[in-house]
Amino acid sequence: MTALRAPDPQTKASKRTEALEARPVNLDGFVDEWPEVGLVAMDSPNDPEPSIGVEDGRVVEMDGRTRDQFDFLDQFIADTAIDAATAEASMAIDAGEIAHMLVDPRTPRTDVLRVVRGLTPAKILAVVKTMNVVEMMMAMQKMRARRTPSNQAHCTSARDNPLQVAADAAEGALRGFDEVETTLGIVRYAPLVALGLQVGAQVGRGGVLTQCALEEATELRLGLRGLTTYAETISVYGTEKVFIDGDDTPWSKAFLASAYASRGIKMRFTSGTGSEVQMGNAEGKSMLYLEIRCILMAKGAGVQGLQNGSISCIGVPGAVPAGIRAVLAENLVASMVDLEVASGNDQTFSHSDMRRTARLLMQFLPGTDLICSGYSACPNYDNMFAGSNVDCEDYDDWNTIQRDLQVDGGLRHVDEREILAVRDKAARAMQAVFEQLGLPAITDAEVEAVTYAHGSNDLPPRDVLEDLKGAQMLMDEGITGLDVVRALEAGGFRDVAESLLALLRQRVGGDLLHTAAIVGHDGEAVSAVNAPNDYAGPGTGYRPEGARWEEMKRLRHTVSPSNPEA
Repeated sequence: MTALRAPDPQTKASKRTEALEARPVNLDGFVDEWPEVGLVAMDSPNDPEPSIGVEDGRVVEMDGRTRDQFDFLDQFIADTAIDAATAEASMAIDAGEIAHMLVDPRTPRTDVLRVVRGLTPAKILAVVKTMNVVEMMMAMQKMRARRTPSNQAHCTSARDNPLQVAADAAEGALRGFDEVETTLGIVRYAPLVALGLQVGAQVGRGGVLTQCALEEATELRLGLRGLTTYAETISVYGTEKVFIDGDDTPWSKAFLASAYASRGIKMRFTSGTGSEVQMGNAEGKSMLYLEIRCILMAKGAGVQGLQNGSISCIGVPGAVPAGIRAVLAENLVASMVDLEVASGNDQTFSHSDMRRTARLLMQFLPGTDLICSGYSACPNYDNMFAGSNVDCEDYDDWNTIQRDLQVDGGLRHVDEREILAVRDKAARAMQAVFEQLGLPAITDAEVEAVTYAHGSNDLPPRDVLEDLKGAQMLMDEGITGLDVVRALEAGGFRDVAESLLALLRQRVGGDLLHTAAIVGHDGEAVSAVNAPNDYAGPGTGYRPEGARWEEMKRLRHTVSPSNPEA
């Protein structure tokens, strides 16, 4: 037998290798696991073994630590998130058996919730570690809180242009997003941009919820004034050291949550695998174990939901083996403890279209309460959340995937005439509101430009100094959502004023505080309370059919077989 020769690849590579090296995926970053610093997705040798000890109705030992060894996260979880009455029975069930309960559609969701209420972080980790991604998706289909999936969009501007944000929010609402979110480059622009988001969203569809993601004090002030209707960028972490670095504790976060709830403002916490590694204090634990601690902390604090799915840390789990599997696992765990799940798919993490789609489909296919917690409704160059996994240039792809698979991703195709009409109306409504409130004028040329614009590069610049003066005036004079309603009415946009007033009225009723609450097309809240997930196997649960399926069939270039020229 002739021996194989091994040519030196340093002197000459094959044409196939050269072709592979040129692929976008090889621009991504990949690293080996390093458990000692927490650079491991979901299986660190330093993760604790599951255990529980209960005395007199109180958890006194958890995952190998006695109460005198608890850090403040252990204490908060033990006292607020674990059902001491059922913990010993739940912990005695084999992790594989609990995983079977999750996957088996014949086991009701409520039965799973009862068991999970008594599980510790390490036991929950042991359960999801037995599951592959297909099994996790099967479980997610059942464990999602609300019957119907939904979607959320980012509407931001590299120039913090409130008119652009308004037009993109209007188009996004028309396309199907039930929540829209913005953030800023210049924080002092926040009142104007929040105003643009709020007005534009109501032009697109009455009832779309809005938020302006900033540091917590400003975000809370905007919410209390009625310039936003939900909040989610309230970050929690899985180690005590990272919490302390942020000048926070679980109790301070719970207090902040109660401040939002007391004014009827929908509110989620935010967490995600990789944040503790990124901040240098993972204590050698796996990313998923620390994220499960975050999830249970959110449950114990009483918030209605969690934005998780690695979010702004996605590059960290995306670089290690099984990292994207861990991201799906964290979404599943949040649904297992009966929280609303806004499942990420926001910050971009890969140059590869194939990887981006694979990461997306794990939430898209089973459906989550909000498949994206930030589909970019603007081009990614305008996305001030560091770019999204999908943006407005992906609308047609998204709609086609929905149609291909008959899976509802929350969006729909909209004709160009409808898009132009709603963008124009949003711009004119903003023009009227600015005039009524004494803000720097919006010109007809700006209205024309934003109606047809793709992004901020297509818009004339505004006078930043005058805008900032106007933004400060809004804060100094205590402008509220009701003032915006009055301005819309006085400016000739009565229908938009009525939509905004109805949305503000929702805060008084309190229905938006229910798990997975959104506002439906009839103006009423839809949540896990009045529309719970009823999946129980094939032929059950939500499936797009009837008018919704007919809507999903429509694409930009669909040909009529009976009249191909049409």
